Amino acid sequence: MKELTKKVKEEVGKNLYFPTGAAVSHKFVPVAAETGNVAVEKSSGFHVVPEKDNAIQTAASSERKRVAVIGGGPGGYVAAIRAAQLGGEVTLIEKGALGGVCLNVGCIPTKVLLHTAEAYTAAKEGALIGLRAENVSVDWSGLMARKKAVVDTLVGGVGTLMASNGITVLRGTASFASPKEIDVALNDGGRTTVRADAVIVATGSEPAVPPIPGFDLDGVITSNEALSLDGLPESVVLVGGGVIGMEFASIFSTFGVKVTVVEMLPEILPMIDGEIVSILKGVLLRKGVVFHTSSKVTAVEKKGKKLAVSVETPEGKTVLEAEKVLVSVGRRPVTKGLGLESIGVAVERGRIKTDKRMETAVKGVYAIGDCASPIMLAHVASREGEVAAENILGHTVEMDYKTVPSAVYTAPEIASVGLSEKEALEKGFRVKIGRFPLMANGKSLIMNETDGMVKYVVDEKYDEILGVHIIGPRATDLIVEGALALRLEATVDEIITTVHAHPTVGEALLEGAMAVRGQALSLPKKA
Repeated sequence: MKELTKKVKEEVGKNLYFPTGAAVSHKFVPVAAETGNVAVEKSSGFHVVPEKDNAIQTAASSERKRVAVIGGGPGGYVAAIRAAQLGGEVTLIEKGALGGVCLNVGCIPTKVLLHTAEAYTAAKEGALIGLRAENVSVDWSGLMARKKAVVDTLVGGVGTLMASNGITVLRGTASFASPKEIDVALNDGGRTTVRADAVIVATGSEPAVPPIPGFDLDGVITSNEALSLDGLPESVVLVGGGVIGMEFASIFSTFGVKVTVVEMLPEILPMIDGEIVSILKGVLLRKGVVFHTSSKVTAVEKKGKKLAVSVETPEGKTVLEAEKVLVSVGRRPVTKGLGLESIGVAVERGRIKTDKRMETAVKGVYAIGDCASPIMLAHVASREGEVAAENILGHTVEMDYKTVPSAVYTAPEIASVGLSEKEALEKGFRVKIGRFPLMANGKSLIMNETDGMVKYVVDEKYDEILGVHIIGPRATDLIVEGALALRLEATVDEIITTVHAHPTVGEALLEGAMAVRGQALSLPKKA
């Protein structure tokens, strides 16, 4: 057998050629059986057989299709690149900056602020880890300059990607003249018509501002304006306890701003597992954040240099005063003015209806991202863009939302994928739970970030992982292991038998899986 293995290696090294960019895996198959279990032919005795390759490399037909993409955010520009990779002749239409909301006034600039808040906390608490940092303060103008530099770099990078993939970029506002014709009002004047075999609508979303008296006053802002303030406010009322609200609560409270959160629902971050949310809420309470849940804002009025916010709470009516009011109740799809109804595309409450291939009821018209998706996240938009492009270029691909991770970039970070404990029980599963606190994780202790936990939700019958929930340092990076586990329909065995590097926060994922069976190695044995 050793000689056989040696011969295979020799032949592989001598005869196999992989073209640049190939993404093909191979297996070795014995070709004859003369005597014994395996007979080696005079050549090599093995054929190299390509295994099924799920990565789509080329268009399904030689026909060069014209593809138009409306919107240059993380859904649109990814769709454009994928279509170009598969041989499409692609035109991308964008009225604003490339990169859309995510790169310009969303994911990226928010995370720049959050990163600085993290570094600020580490510097202030330096004595705990043997560092002395005197008179640490926030240079807001410097932070704004860095935010702009990061955004400009990434936006410029998208422009480079468009050019390198041969994608034509038109700057203007698009509307449908027909399913295959797009009228474009160019930003620099004039009009043009783009004719396409297929169109991908990726127009994104904008902050939703409910019609509450006073929400049009100066000082009432959305996340867009919050990223470009002239300076830090002394106090802020956050209307909405979702992801956007909690990220800004984390930023502002870290920088010493007095923060009050008003949320209509009984709890903040209602889409996240309750145990995970309770840990974050405890951290924010220690930072001085005040919460009013099951409460609603009824009006905002000017009161001198401040704003007076009228709130109905379970305890009765109250008035909160603050320098700024940040409205973060969610986002709404941007679909008006596109002429969708005129070509027969169904729009329901502003959202474009599609099938799992991201195609609308009108053949050749696709929609992706926040304007159409049931999950308004940048990484979802990007994957939907790939799916739409691949279907346009002759392949059959469906969008799978099962493995979509959620990420909340608070301090500590939160990330989850799959079902929460409550959701699993509501779906009729009998579940087992594995919990591992980060206070028992060596790397978390080294980092002085022990507010956290890994939680597994597991099907009792088969030990299949139904959900993974993390709160703690680098949670948004670590959740990929949970997403892969769900993608592969893994059981806890696959996690337990995978060696995790030490010391890492990732070891907590191993220990959490072991905790499902009461076998966590770093937790005291229960009496």
